[in-house]
Amino acid sequence: MSREEQQSREGLHTSEQADGGPGAAYMTFVVMEELLDKLKLLRYDQEFVKTLKMKPLNRHYFALQTNPGEQFYLFTSLAAWLIRKTGRPFEQPQEYDDPNSTISSILDSLRQLGVSVDFPPNKLKQGFGEHALFVLDHLADAALKSTNFMWKKPELVVEVEEEDDEMEDESELLLEKVEEEMAAEVSDEEEETLLHIDDLQNLRIGNKTFTDSQKPDDILESTTNIDGWKLELERVLPQLKVTIKTDAQDWRTHLEQMQRHRSGIDEALATAKGQLDKLHSDIELTLEKISSREKFLNSQLEPLLDQYRALQDEFARINEQYREVSGGVTERSRILAQVTEELESVKQEMDERGSSMTDGTPLVNIKKAISQIKSEITAMDVRVGVLEHSLLQARLRDKNLLHQDMNAPLHALV
Repeated sequence: MSREEQQSREGLHTSEQADGGPGAAYMTFVVMEELLDKLKLLRYDQEFVKTLKMKPLNRHYFALQTNPGEQFYLFTSLAAWLIRKTGRPFEQPQEYDDPNSTISSILDSLRQLGVSVDFPPNKLKQGFGEHALFVLDHLADAALKSTNFMWKKPELVVEVEEEDDEMEDESELLLEKVEEEMAAEVSDEEEETLLHIDDLQNLRIGNKTFTDSQKPDDILESTTNIDGWKLELERVLPQLKVTIKTDAQDWRTHLEQMQRHRSGIDEALATAKGQLDKLHSDIELTLEKISSREKFLNSQLEPLLDQYRALQDEFARINEQYREVSGGVTERSRILAQVTEELESVKQEMDERGSSMTDGTPLVNIKKAISQIKSEITAMDVRVGVLEHSLLQARLRDKNLLHQDMNAPLHALV
Protein backbone atom coordinates (compact mmCIF):
# COMPACT_ATOMS: atom_id res chain seq x y z
CA MET A 1 0.00 0.00 0.00
CA SER A 2 1.39 3.38 -0.96
CA ARG A 3 1.68 6.36 1.36
CA GLU A 4 -0.90 8.30 -0.68
CA GLU A 5 -3.41 5.49 -0.28
CA GLN A 6 -2.76 5.34 3.45
CA GLN A 7 -3.30 9.10 3.81
CA SER A 8 -6.48 8.91 1.74
CA ARG A 9 -7.69 6.04 3.91
CA GLU A 10 -6.95 8.03 7.06
CA GLY A 11 -8.87 11.00 5.59
CA LEU A 12 -11.74 8.73 4.72
CA HIS A 13 -11.64 7.30 8.24
CA THR A 14 -11.78 10.82 9.74
CA SER A 15 -14.64 11.91 7.46
CA GLU A 16 -16.64 8.77 8.17
CA GLN A 17 -16.20 9.26 11.89
CA ALA A 18 -17.30 12.87 11.59
CA ASP A 19 -20.27 11.99 9.41
CA GLY A 20 -21.10 8.83 11.37
CA GLY A 21 -20.83 6.62 8.28
CA PRO A 22 -21.49 2.87 8.36
CA GLY A 23 -17.81 1.98 8.09
CA ALA A 24 -16.67 4.01 11.10
CA ALA A 25 -17.24 1.12 13.50
CA TYR A 26 -14.92 -1.15 11.52
CA MET A 27 -12.03 1.23 10.86
CA THR A 28 -10.29 0.10 14.05
CA PHE A 29 -9.89 -3.37 12.55
CA VAL A 30 -8.44 -1.90 9.35
CA VAL A 31 -6.00 0.30 11.27
CA MET A 32 -4.98 -2.65 13.45
CA GLU A 33 -4.20 -4.81 10.40
CA GLU A 34 -2.14 -1.98 8.87
CA LEU A 35 -0.33 -1.50 12.20
CA LEU A 36 0.51 -5.19 12.30
CA ASP A 37 1.97 -4.98 8.78
CA LYS A 38 4.10 -2.00 9.83
CA LEU A 39 5.32 -3.86 12.92
CA LYS A 40 6.32 -6.80 10.74
CA LEU A 41 8.30 -4.41 8.53
CA LEU A 42 10.04 -3.18 11.71
CA ARG A 43 10.83 -6.83 12.63
CA TYR A 44 8.98 -6.60 15.93
CA ASP A 45 8.71 -10.39 16.12
CA GLN A 46 12.48 -10.66 16.56
CA GLU A 47 13.23 -7.49 18.53
CA PHE A 48 10.09 -7.00 20.64
CA VAL A 49 8.34 -10.37 20.99
CA LYS A 50 11.46 -12.35 21.87
CA THR A 51 12.58 -9.72 24.39
CA LEU A 52 9.31 -9.84 26.36
CA LYS A 53 8.88 -13.61 25.73
CA MET A 54 5.29 -13.17 24.62
CA LYS A 55 3.11 -14.49 21.83
CA PRO A 56 2.84 -12.49 18.59
CA LEU A 57 -0.11 -10.10 18.38
CA ASN A 58 -3.16 -11.16 16.43
CA ARG A 59 -4.72 -8.88 13.84
CA HIS A 60 -7.55 -7.74 16.18
CA TYR A 61 -5.60 -7.44 19.47
CA PHE A 62 -5.91 -3.68 20.09
CA ALA A 63 -9.26 -3.41 18.27
CA LEU A 64 -11.22 -5.57 20.76
CA GLN A 65 -11.24 -5.75 24.55
CA THR A 66 -9.84 -8.98 25.96
CA ASN A 67 -7.79 -8.25 29.11
CA PRO A 68 -7.48 -4.52 29.94
CA GLY A 69 -4.48 -4.96 32.28
CA GLU A 70 -2.51 -7.05 29.80
CA GLN A 71 -3.51 -4.85 26.86
CA PHE A 72 -2.43 -1.67 28.67
CA TYR A 73 0.94 -3.20 29.57
CA LEU A 74 1.55 -4.35 25.99
CA PHE A 75 0.38 -0.97 24.66
CA THR A 76 2.86 0.94 26.81
CA SER A 77 5.67 -1.55 26.10
CA LEU A 78 5.06 -1.43 22.34
CA ALA A 79 4.85 2.38 22.39
CA ALA A 80 8.14 2.56 24.31
CA TRP A 81 9.80 0.22 21.81
CA LEU A 82 8.55 2.29 18.87
CA ILE A 83 9.79 5.50 20.52
CA ARG A 84 13.21 3.92 20.95
CA LYS A 85 13.10 2.89 17.29
CA THR A 86 12.71 6.57 16.39
CA GLY A 87 16.02 7.30 18.13
CA ARG A 88 14.64 8.82 21.34
CA PRO A 89 15.45 7.39 24.79
CA PHE A 90 12.52 5.87 26.65
CA GLU A 91 12.60 3.50 29.61
CA GLN A 92 10.77 0.20 29.49
CA PRO A 93 7.50 0.55 31.47
CA GLN A 94 6.94 -1.78 34.39
CA GLU A 95 3.71 -3.17 35.80
CA TYR A 96 4.05 -1.21 39.07
CA ASP A 97 4.62 2.16 37.36
CA ASP A 98 2.07 4.95 37.57
CA PRO A 99 -0.13 4.68 34.43
CA ASN A 100 -0.76 8.45 34.32
CA SER A 101 2.94 9.30 34.20
CA THR A 102 3.61 6.59 31.59
CA ILE A 103 0.78 7.87 29.35
CA SER A 104 1.93 11.47 29.71
CA SER A 105 5.49 10.49 28.72
CA ILE A 106 4.22 8.64 25.63
CA LEU A 107 2.04 11.60 24.59
CA ASP A 108 4.95 14.03 25.11
CA SER A 109 7.12 11.91 22.82
CA LEU A 110 4.29 11.81 20.27
CA ARG A 111 3.95 15.60 20.36
CA GLN A 112 7.70 15.95 19.85
CA LEU A 113 7.25 13.99 16.62
CA GLY A 114 4.85 16.66 15.39
CA VAL A 115 1.57 14.77 15.97
CA SER A 116 -1.28 16.75 17.51
CA VAL A 117 -3.20 14.95 20.27
CA ASP A 118 -6.79 16.16 20.74
CA PHE A 119 -8.13 13.56 23.16
CA PRO A 120 -7.79 13.24 26.96
CA PRO A 121 -5.00 10.98 28.28
CA ASN A 122 -7.41 8.78 30.28
CA LYS A 123 -8.69 7.35 26.99
CA LEU A 124 -5.46 5.35 26.78
CA LYS A 125 -5.84 3.66 30.19
CA GLN A 126 -8.02 0.92 28.74
CA GLY A 127 -5.20 -0.15 26.39
CA PHE A 128 -7.36 -0.73 23.30
CA GLY A 129 -9.57 1.19 20.92
CA GLU A 130 -9.12 3.87 18.30
CA HIS A 131 -7.06 6.21 20.51
CA ALA A 132 -4.51 3.51 21.37
CA LEU A 133 -4.31 2.55 17.69
CA PHE A 134 -3.90 6.23 16.77
CA VAL A 135 -0.85 6.52 19.03
CA LEU A 136 0.73 3.24 17.91
CA ASP A 137 0.06 3.88 14.22
CA HIS A 138 1.77 7.30 14.25
CA LEU A 139 4.68 5.95 16.29
CA ALA A 140 5.08 3.12 13.77
CA ASP A 141 5.10 5.66 10.91
CA ALA A 142 7.79 7.65 12.68
CA ALA A 143 9.83 4.48 13.30
CA LEU A 144 9.59 3.51 9.63
CA LYS A 145 10.68 7.01 8.64
CA SER A 146 13.67 6.83 10.97
CA THR A 147 14.73 3.52 9.39
CA ASN A 148 14.65 5.20 5.93
CA PHE A 149 11.75 3.05 4.78
CA MET A 150 10.05 4.46 1.70
CA TRP A 151 6.59 3.65 0.45
CA LYS A 152 6.66 2.75 -3.23
CA LYS A 153 4.00 3.36 -5.77
CA PRO A 154 1.71 0.45 -6.46
CA GLU A 155 2.66 -1.71 -9.42
CA LEU A 156 -0.26 -2.60 -11.62
CA VAL A 157 -0.31 -6.25 -12.61
CA VAL A 158 -1.32 -6.81 -16.21
CA GLU A 159 -3.96 -9.47 -16.26
CA VAL A 160 -3.76 -11.98 -19.08
CA GLU A 161 -7.10 -12.90 -20.57
CA GLU A 162 -7.87 -16.53 -20.23
CA GLU A 163 -8.42 -18.39 -23.45
CA ASP A 164 -11.87 -19.71 -24.01
CA ASP A 165 -10.61 -23.03 -25.31
CA GLU A 166 -9.34 -25.10 -22.45
CA MET A 167 -6.12 -26.96 -22.88
CA GLU A 168 -6.54 -30.64 -22.92
CA ASP A 169 -4.95 -32.38 -20.03
CA GLU A 170 -2.53 -34.87 -21.45
CA SER A 171 -2.33 -36.70 -18.13
CA GLU A 172 -6.04 -37.52 -18.31
CA LEU A 173 -6.66 -40.64 -20.33
CA LEU A 174 -9.99 -40.83 -22.02
CA LEU A 175 -11.48 -44.19 -22.90
CA GLU A 176 -12.06 -43.22 -26.53
CA LYS A 177 -8.50 -41.94 -26.89
CA VAL A 178 -7.03 -45.14 -25.47
CA GLU A 179 -9.16 -47.30 -27.76
CA GLU A 180 -8.14 -45.25 -30.79
CA GLU A 181 -4.45 -45.53 -29.90
CA MET A 182 -4.77 -49.26 -29.35
CA ALA A 183 -6.56 -49.70 -32.68
CA ALA A 184 -3.89 -47.63 -34.43
CA GLU A 185 -1.09 -49.72 -32.91
CA VAL A 186 -2.81 -53.00 -33.87
CA SER A 187 -3.33 -51.81 -37.45
CA ASP A 188 0.33 -50.73 -37.71
CA GLU A 189 1.53 -54.08 -36.40
CA GLU A 190 -0.77 -55.95 -38.79
CA GLU A 191 0.47 -53.88 -41.72
CA GLU A 192 4.06 -54.60 -40.74
CA THR A 193 3.44 -58.33 -40.45
CA LEU A 194 1.41 -58.60 -43.71
CA LEU A 195 3.19 -60.04 -46.71
CA HIS A 196 2.10 -58.36 -49.88
CA ILE A 197 1.86 -60.25 -53.15
CA ASP A 198 4.25 -57.82 -54.74
CA ASP A 199 6.86 -58.76 -52.21
CA LEU A 200 6.75 -62.41 -53.32
CA GLN A 201 8.49 -61.42 -56.47
CA ASN A 202 11.48 -60.20 -54.51
CA LEU A 203 11.49 -63.16 -52.11
CA ARG A 204 15.00 -64.39 -51.57
CA ILE A 205 15.93 -67.85 -50.45
CA GLY A 206 19.53 -67.86 -49.51
CA ASN A 207 21.18 -65.65 -52.13
CA LYS A 208 18.72 -66.41 -54.91
CA THR A 209 15.81 -64.33 -56.01
CA PHE A 210 12.76 -66.07 -57.42
CA THR A 211 10.72 -64.51 -60.13
CA ASP A 212 7.80 -65.82 -62.18
CA SER A 213 10.20 -67.25 -64.77
CA GLN A 214 12.39 -68.89 -62.12
CA LYS A 215 9.75 -70.74 -60.10
CA PRO A 216 10.70 -74.28 -59.08
CA ASP A 217 9.03 -77.09 -60.93
CA ASP A 218 8.73 -79.45 -58.00
CA ILE A 219 6.97 -78.84 -54.66
CA LEU A 220 9.34 -77.73 -51.99
CA GLU A 221 9.43 -79.99 -48.96
CA SER A 222 10.98 -79.21 -45.57
CA THR A 223 13.93 -81.32 -44.57
CA THR A 224 13.84 -80.20 -40.89
CA ASN A 225 12.71 -82.81 -38.41
CA ILE A 226 10.23 -82.20 -35.56
CA ASP A 227 12.89 -82.12 -32.88
CA GLY A 228 14.69 -79.31 -34.64
CA TRP A 229 11.45 -77.36 -34.92
CA LYS A 230 10.86 -77.76 -31.17
CA LEU A 231 14.39 -76.64 -30.33
CA GLU A 232 14.04 -73.60 -32.56
CA LEU A 233 10.66 -72.82 -31.04
CA GLU A 234 12.08 -73.02 -27.53
CA ARG A 235 14.92 -70.70 -28.59
CA VAL A 236 12.75 -67.98 -30.09
CA LEU A 237 9.82 -68.32 -27.65
CA PRO A 238 11.14 -65.74 -25.12
CA GLN A 239 11.54 -63.26 -27.96
CA LEU A 240 7.95 -63.72 -29.03
CA LYS A 241 6.56 -62.57 -25.68
CA VAL A 242 5.12 -59.03 -25.68
CA THR A 243 5.77 -57.06 -22.48
CA ILE A 244 3.43 -54.16 -21.87
CA LYS A 245 4.72 -51.43 -19.54
CA THR A 246 2.17 -50.89 -16.81
CA ASP A 247 1.01 -47.37 -16.03
CA ALA A 248 -0.06 -46.55 -12.48
CA GLN A 249 -2.74 -44.18 -13.78
CA ASP A 250 -4.21 -46.66 -16.22
CA TRP A 251 -7.80 -47.66 -15.45
CA ARG A 252 -6.98 -51.28 -16.22
CA THR A 253 -4.34 -51.30 -13.49
CA HIS A 254 -6.82 -49.81 -11.07
CA LEU A 255 -9.40 -52.39 -12.09
CA GLU A 256 -6.93 -55.25 -11.55
CA GLN A 257 -6.00 -53.83 -8.16
CA MET A 258 -9.67 -53.54 -7.21
CA GLN A 259 -10.32 -57.12 -8.30
CA ARG A 260 -7.24 -58.35 -6.44
CA HIS A 261 -8.23 -56.48 -3.29
CA ARG A 262 -11.79 -57.73 -3.65
CA SER A 263 -10.60 -61.33 -3.90
CA GLY A 264 -8.32 -60.79 -0.89
CA ILE A 265 -11.20 -59.31 1.08
CA ASP A 266 -13.45 -62.21 0.12
CA GLU A 267 -10.84 -64.74 1.21
CA ALA A 268 -10.16 -62.90 4.49
CA LEU A 269 -13.90 -62.52 5.05
CA ALA A 270 -14.47 -66.24 4.50
CA THR A 271 -11.75 -67.05 7.04
CA ALA A 272 -12.75 -64.37 9.52
CA LYS A 273 -16.46 -65.09 9.20
CA GLY A 274 -16.01 -68.63 10.44
CA GLN A 275 -13.88 -67.46 13.33
CA LEU A 276 -16.35 -64.68 14.19
CA ASP A 277 -19.27 -67.10 14.04
CA LYS A 278 -17.40 -69.48 16.34
CA LEU A 279 -16.55 -66.59 18.68
CA HIS A 280 -20.20 -65.46 18.60
CA SER A 281 -21.42 -68.95 19.50
CA ASP A 282 -18.84 -69.20 22.30
CA ILE A 283 -19.88 -65.82 23.68
CA GLU A 284 -23.56 -66.77 23.57
CA LEU A 285 -22.83 -70.05 25.33
CA THR A 286 -20.74 -68.25 27.96
CA LEU A 287 -23.49 -65.67 28.51
CA GLU A 288 -26.04 -68.45 28.95
CA LYS A 289 -23.80 -70.13 31.50
CA ILE A 290 -23.28 -66.85 33.34
CA SER A 291 -27.04 -66.18 33.35
CA SER A 292 -27.83 -69.65 34.66
CA ARG A 293 -25.11 -69.38 37.31
CA GLU A 294 -26.41 -65.96 38.31
CA LYS A 295 -29.93 -67.33 38.68
CA PHE A 296 -28.62 -70.24 40.76
CA LEU A 297 -26.63 -67.91 43.01
CA ASN A 298 -29.63 -65.63 43.43
CA SER A 299 -31.82 -68.57 44.41
CA GLN A 300 -29.19 -69.78 46.88
CA LEU A 301 -28.45 -66.36 48.34
CA GLU A 302 -32.03 -65.09 48.59
CA PRO A 303 -32.55 -66.26 52.23
CA LEU A 304 -29.17 -64.85 53.19
CA LEU A 305 -30.02 -61.58 51.51
CA ASP A 306 -33.34 -61.40 53.41
CA GLN A 307 -31.51 -62.12 56.64
CA TYR A 308 -28.91 -59.48 55.77
CA ARG A 309 -31.63 -56.89 55.12
CA ALA A 310 -33.29 -57.73 58.45
CA LEU A 311 -29.97 -57.46 60.30
CA GLN A 312 -29.25 -54.19 58.55
CA ASP A 313 -32.62 -52.78 59.68
CA GLU A 314 -31.96 -54.00 63.22
CA PHE A 315 -28.51 -52.43 63.14
CA ALA A 316 -30.00 -49.12 62.01
CA ARG A 317 -32.55 -49.27 64.85
CA ILE A 318 -29.91 -50.09 67.45
CA ASN A 319 -27.64 -47.38 66.09
CA GLU A 320 -30.46 -44.82 66.43
CA GLN A 321 -31.14 -46.01 69.99
CA TYR A 322 -27.43 -45.77 70.80
CA ARG A 323 -27.36 -42.20 69.53
CA GLU A 324 -30.29 -41.29 71.76
CA VAL A 325 -28.70 -42.96 74.81
CA SER A 326 -25.31 -41.44 74.07
CA GLY A 327 -26.98 -38.03 73.96
CA GLY A 328 -28.37 -38.57 77.50
CA VAL A 329 -25.00 -39.84 78.70
CA THR A 330 -23.32 -36.73 77.32
CA GLU A 331 -25.75 -34.46 79.15
CA ARG A 332 -25.28 -36.38 82.39
CA SER A 333 -21.50 -36.31 81.95
CA ARG A 334 -21.69 -32.55 81.63
CA ILE A 335 -23.78 -32.30 84.82
CA LEU A 336 -21.35 -34.63 86.61
CA ALA A 337 -18.41 -32.47 85.57
CA GLN A 338 -20.20 -29.35 86.83
CA VAL A 339 -21.06 -31.01 90.18
CA THR A 340 -17.48 -32.28 90.49
CA GLU A 341 -16.17 -28.76 89.92
CA GLU A 342 -18.49 -27.35 92.61
CA LEU A 343 -17.42 -30.14 94.98
CA GLU A 344 -13.78 -29.32 94.40
CA SER A 345 -14.42 -25.64 95.17
CA VAL A 346 -16.28 -26.55 98.40
CA LYS A 347 -13.46 -28.89 99.44
CA GLN A 348 -10.91 -26.16 98.79
CA GLU A 349 -12.91 -23.69 100.88
CA MET A 350 -13.27 -26.19 103.73
CA ASP A 351 -9.55 -26.88 103.67
CA GLU A 352 -8.80 -23.18 103.87
CA ARG A 353 -11.18 -22.72 106.80
CA GLY A 354 -9.81 -25.76 108.62
CA SER A 355 -6.25 -24.59 108.20
CA SER A 356 -7.21 -21.11 109.43
CA MET A 357 -8.96 -22.55 112.55
CA THR A 358 -5.97 -24.62 113.62
CA ASP A 359 -3.52 -21.83 112.90
CA GLY A 360 -2.70 -19.24 115.69
CA THR A 361 -1.74 -16.52 113.36
CA PRO A 362 -5.17 -14.84 113.40
CA LEU A 363 -5.09 -14.65 117.20
CA VAL A 364 -1.68 -13.06 117.17
CA ASN A 365 -2.89 -10.63 114.56
CA ILE A 366 -5.91 -9.81 116.77
CA LYS A 367 -3.70 -9.10 119.79
CA LYS A 368 -1.45 -6.89 117.71
CA ALA A 369 -4.46 -5.04 116.43
CA ILE A 370 -5.85 -4.58 120.01
CA SER A 371 -2.55 -3.23 121.29
CA GLN A 372 -2.33 -0.91 118.31
CA ILE A 373 -5.89 0.29 119.00
CA LYS A 374 -5.06 0.87 122.72
CA SER A 375 -2.02 2.92 121.81
CA GLU A 376 -4.10 4.91 119.35
CA ILE A 377 -6.77 5.44 122.08
CA THR A 378 -4.09 6.69 124.51
CA ALA A 379 -2.77 9.09 121.91
CA MET A 380 -6.30 10.28 121.26
CA ASP A 381 -6.87 10.80 124.99
CA VAL A 382 -3.71 12.90 125.20
CA ARG A 383 -4.81 14.94 122.24
CA VAL A 384 -8.28 15.40 123.75
CA GLY A 385 -6.73 16.55 127.08
CA VAL A 386 -4.53 19.01 125.25
CA LEU A 387 -7.51 20.33 123.38
CA GLU A 388 -9.58 20.65 126.57
CA HIS A 389 -6.75 22.50 128.27
CA SER A 390 -6.38 24.81 125.32
CA LEU A 391 -10.12 25.41 125.30
CA LEU A 392 -10.12 26.15 129.02
CA GLN A 393 -7.30 28.64 128.64
CA ALA A 394 -9.15 30.33 125.82
CA ARG A 395 -12.31 30.61 127.92
CA LEU A 396 -10.42 32.07 130.87
CA ARG A 397 -8.75 34.58 128.61
CA ASP A 398 -12.07 35.60 127.17
CA LYS A 399 -13.57 35.93 130.62
CA ASN A 400 -10.73 38.20 131.80
CA LEU A 401 -11.16 40.36 128.77
CA LEU A 402 -14.88 40.61 129.48
CA HIS A 403 -14.27 41.71 133.06
CA GLN A 404 -11.82 44.28 131.92
CA ASP A 405 -14.33 45.68 129.45
CA MET A 406 -16.99 45.91 132.17
CA ASN A 407 -14.74 47.62 134.68
CA ALA A 408 -13.52 50.25 132.27
CA PRO A 409 -16.76 52.37 132.34
CA LEU A 410 -16.89 52.24 136.11
CA HIS A 411 -13.45 53.81 136.39
CA ALA A 412 -14.46 56.37 133.86
CA LEU A 413 -17.54 57.25 135.90
CA VAL A 414 -15.50 57.52 139.07
